[in-house]
Amino acid sequence: MARKTPELNTSSMADISFLLLTFFLLTSSINTDLGINRLLPPPLIPTEIPPDIKIKKRNIFVVLINTYDQLLVRNRPGDIRTLRKEVKLFVKNELNDPNLSEKDESINIPHIGAYQVSKGIVSLQNDRGTSYKMYIQVQNELTAAFNELRDELSMEKFGAKYEDLKNVEYQKSIRTAIPLKISEAEPKDVGGKK
Repeated sequence: MARKTPELNTSSMADISFLLLTFFLLTSSINTDLGINRLLPPPLIPTEIPPDIKIKKRNIFVVLINTYDQLLVRNRPGDIRTLRKEVKLFVKNELNDPNLSEKDESINIPHIGAYQVSKGIVSLQNDRGTSYKMYIQVQNELTAAFNELRDELSMEKFGAKYEDLKNVEYQKSIRTAIPLKISEAEPKDVGGKK
């Protein structure tokens, strides 16, 4: 008579597999894609769309990125390492240089007082062939320029960096004095050859 081979009871294997899967999901880190933290304005109702607004050329800081990840800043070859400094000089325009951005009449900003807000707008345009890495680097430099300007004003007026301000009204005042004005044009072929 043939002898039966003993069988293993595998009914609890599914439970053990589930527990192991749960353990690894909970203890491992899952990288998430990071985007650009930007609050978009609400859409305009067709009756609220303003007529064509005329913006003086001196108030637009144009940054172009071509297919080869080369920068053209205000119609001159640019460098990512100096972009932040150039944007800060353009927006701040302490000496009222006619080639840099204009300033509004002094407005009274709560907690800050009379302040001349820059009319400057940074316009970013990239080529369809621009690498994502370069696009993000330029975005980071542009945003960092505005953040540094906000930090400088915040340190001058409140003795703390903008992000460290506990008072929401102080933060709002800094944002009013130095608004983040970055305009992005639709990607197109802006060319550029090596």
